This record gives sequence, C-alpha cells and structure tokens, in this order.
Amino acid sequence: MAKEDAVHAEGLVKEFGDVKALDGLDLVVPRGKVVGLLGPNGSGKTTTVRILATLLKPTKGVAYVNGFNVEKQSDQVRHSIGLTGQYAAVDEFLTGRENLRMFGDLYHLAPTYVKDRSEELLEWFDLSEAADRPAKTYSGGMRRRLDLASSLIAKPSILFLDEPTTGLDPRSRLGLWGVIESLVAEGTTVLLTTQYLEEADKLADDIIVIDHGRVIAHGSAEALKDQIGGDRIEVRVADIDRVRDAQVVLGPVFGGESLINESLVSGPVSGGSTVLVDVVRLLDSQNIAIADLALRRPTLDDVFLSLTGHSAEDEAIDKPAGRSKKGRKQS
Repeated sequence: MAKEDAVHAEGLVKEFGDVKALDGLDLVVPRGKVVGLLGPNGSGKTTTVRILATLLKPTKGVAYVNGFNVEKQSDQVRHSIGLTGQYAAVDEFLTGRENLRMFGDLYHLAPTYVKDRSEELLEWFDLSEAADRPAKTYSGGMRRRLDLASSLIAKPSILFLDEPTTGLDPRSRLGLWGVIESLVAEGTTVLLTTQYLEEADKLADDIIVIDHGRVIAHGSAEALKDQIGGDRIEVRVADIDRVRDAQVVLGPVFGGESLINESLVSGPVSGGSTVLVDVVRLLDSQNIAIADLALRRPTLDDVFLSLTGHSAEDEAIDKPAGRSKKGRKQS
C-alpha cells in the first residue's frame, strides 16, 4: 500500500451465512481527502466501515488503516480512528460534558487533556450552553453533533462517518457539513457513507459506488456525471401506465440510454432547450399527457440510476445483504 493512503483494502469478502455482504471489494482512501462511499441499503457500506473500524472480521481479504492491519493490529487501528455511526452513540442520561469525558476514559486519555479537549469540542460544536444538560433533552441535530464531538476526543487522523446526517432536518445537515469541511481543512481524512447524493457531491473529493458488495464505479463527482453525458430531459407522464409508451416515443430524441423511475422518463439529449419542443410534439402525437417537463444537467442521482437501475433511497432498511453464494439478490 502507498504511504499516502490512509485506508487500503483489497478483496474484502464478508459472508453472513449464505449471504455475501461484501464480494471482493477494493478501497483506497488517500490522506487528507474525503472519500464518499455510495450505495443503496444492503449494498455493503456499513459492513465495510465496521471491518475497517475492527468491529467485524472479513471472511477474506486484507485491509490497512493508517498502515496497520485491521485484524493483526486492531488496537493500533482503534487509536488511529474516530467513528460516528448511523445512530448517535451517546448516553442520554449523561450530560454532554460527561459523555465527552466518558469517551476520553475509554481511550485512556489523561484527565487534564480530556477536560481541556471537552471544552474545546463543546465550543466548536456549539454545545457549550447545553453542556450540563442530559443528552436526552437534546434535539436530534444536537445529539449528532455530540456524537461527532465524542469521536474526535482523541484527535484521530482518520474519521469514519457512517450516514452521519440520517434523520436530520436540512438546517442540521448543513451545519454538520460545515463541521466536516472544517475537519478536512485541518488535515483529517474522512470516509463518508451516505445515501444523500447531494451530500457526496458537496463533500467528497472522490466517490466510490458499490452495489451487492462490489465496486461498480469510481471517480470524482464530475467524472461520474460525465459518464451520463450532457443535458438530460426529464418527462413525468400524467398516467404512469403510459410511461413505457413515452420512453419508446421519445427514443429518437434521446442521444443514449433512457431510464424509467416510476412515472418519470429521463435520457441524454443535445440541442439545448430547442429539444423541449420536439418532446412535447412527439408525446402529443400519441396523446400522452405530460405532468412535468424539465431540461437539466446530470446529477449523481442520474449516475446512480444508470449504474444500479434504482435511486439511492429506493431500498428497504439496511441489512447485511447483497448476493447470496448462489447469486440471488437478498432483500
């Protein structure tokens, strides 16, 4: 592995009985960068993070974090990282300040350091006024900020964030994005798993898309969007039963593969806004009513739809799922 890599994994396989959560996954996270790990629920994102954080052992493959083998040097790995999971791991009966000191004790840090570091983090995460209130009185956004602060008590050089903004309102999500950007500006390396594509677009220097435990795409947000092409037409038909008819009718307009998502048909086009006239004319000739029509640049959601056939938020609740050994997709 290269010295500049904070995380390096090769051929990770994780099996839960007959289910393969990971199926030969490779992953590289350069130091000082944010790498976004995208995929639907059940694709293997959380399983990957748990292996890298030494909470799970891989069935096959090898992984290094900060140069340490996650299986053979797990103690050194744990002292190198901070981890924030999908749900705030705080004790709701302790105050914010007490939670931070508890995590300091778990890291066996000096009490004087923990006291000073706690005050620094409480101020940084705008929790100073609530520091002596029980965490059960905190809002969801405050709990997530306290959770992230707890993961930073030991000043880790590498931070794993597993869907850190799940369940947060837009304002709290934006606030947490700002904190993450500040951490990276100070040199922290971040591996971020998320289903929010705008989150990856905003924060990640590099994006890895996984599905069924395998990497299916890798690159910057712009590079992945370039795979889709230029402008895209989106047509939402009034009658969902006519959506495939619309896809066929608009075939001559699209410059590449078109996609269907419920009542929405989308595809790459050229010619700018002038193509809108052709779309309306063609659909009208077949009496297909239009509920909405738009011309826009591609997004990461377009990339995700193109790669997986569904959006990032279409799947059911997260399970250690993927493909069974027999190749069946697990729900």
